[in-house]
Amino acid sequence: MFYGSIPALVTPFSGNCVDEDSLGNFIDWQIGEGSNGLVPCGTTGEVATLDSAEHRRVVEIAVEVSKGRVPVIAGCGSYSTAVTIEKMRVAKEVGADAALVVVPYYNKPSQAGLAAHYRAIAVSSDLPIVVYNVPSRTVADISVETLAEISKLPTIVGIKDATGNLGRVSAQRLACGEDFVQLSGNDDMALGFNAMGGVGCISVTANVAPRLCADFQSAMRDGRWDEALKLQDRLYPLHAALFSDASPGPTKYALTRVRPGYPAELRLPLTEPSDASKRTVDQALEHAGLL
Repeated sequence: MFYGSIPALVTPFSGNCVDEDSLGNFIDWQIGEGSNGLVPCGTTGEVATLDSAEHRRVVEIAVEVSKGRVPVIAGCGSYSTAVTIEKMRVAKEVGADAALVVVPYYNKPSQAGLAAHYRAIAVSSDLPIVVYNVPSRTVADISVETLAEISKLPTIVGIKDATGNLGRVSAQRLACGEDFVQLSGNDDMALGFNAMGGVGCISVTANVAPRLCADFQSAMRDGRWDEALKLQDRLYPLHAALFSDASPGPTKYALTRVRPGYPAELRLPLTEPSDASKRTVDQALEHAGLL
């Protein structure tokens, strides 16, 4: 259902408001460069700083600009089941193709609580759901067994796995079946992830290097592993550089370098990346041949 290079879109701001023109142009560029899908309102999109009207509008713009050319997987997660259901209702209303739903964070639910959360949101809507497991941010970690249980629900179609544990790909493949979509949440591990049964990456780096990331995923899909390895080596320093300061600060800075005029504004509590981070990004962009 979903595959390839899927950028977790940054949200451009101007004067502390969503810059709708920049967002529309950015989405059009992403699709033109070969991205296979879009994730608005994810962590990289500073979703925690968006109010409900802004969340709706960002997803709506992604749908309007993409015009069905690629699927739109709207970030809809929350640590509240009721809030998640409402976000999914809005995403469905404005035309999103699926919802990315992070494992509830902060309140540390049990595995039984996680299963109940996903059952409740799956019953609430027919929108396909991609589970997002990122224990480094949520503390809670959905187990392979719990994932297998909820994967039986017809609308739970896949996972964005950012556990950093490549063994999970095989374990989840065996537990959830070959048709269960597995997308890497870590750019630096995408090569190994796909080799073990993954089919793509919800990517931070694709914001900055969409063509290279799309070519990288295409090479793996076609079995051109030598070419994929060369692209991995070309992109690897950039994967690291974009997390050399609080994300998405380095990513927005990188975009000002590859797309002059792109607004680098962040919302608090995020602040401009350090000079050292900027130097690291510049070096990585040069290594990737993007400057």
